[in-house]
Amino acid sequence: MAYAHNTQAGHASILDRAATLVAAVRDAIERRRVYRQTLRELNALSTRELNDLGINRSMVTRIALEAAMQK
Repeated sequence: MAYAHNTQAGHASILDRAATLVAAVRDAIERRRVYRQTLRELNALSTRELNDLGINRSMVTRIALEAAMQK
């Protein structure tokens, strides 16, 4: 009597895992780019310009992080 075994049932192949890793790295790079761009733009504004936008200078880092996480 012969038995058939599927050793990959329910498991992602190495190529699937590599593709997932590459996608995660690309996503992290894009989020970092958005964070740095937002931080650079907000830091370029004067305190008065930030106040006109309702932003305190101490909020700039948090706003940049939030912008990156929405991406």
